Amino acid sequence: MPPTPSSCAGALPAPADANEAIRRFVRARRGRSWTAEDRAEYARLLEIWTRAVRGAVVEAV
Repeated sequence: MPPTPSSCAGALPAPADANEAIRRFVRARRGRSWTAEDRAEYARLLEIWTRAVRGAVVEAV
């Protein structure tokens, strides 16, 4: 399994890669309650995805 993208790694991942990291994260927790740490990690992944999408939009313009 590829590593989870890091928001501090410099270059942002492609939006599709960030999205896939979110999907893997959610699938791994299917059917159970999320802990505070799970919610924090999900928020971190969403922030990475948001920054990746914004970056892709800026590049397209």
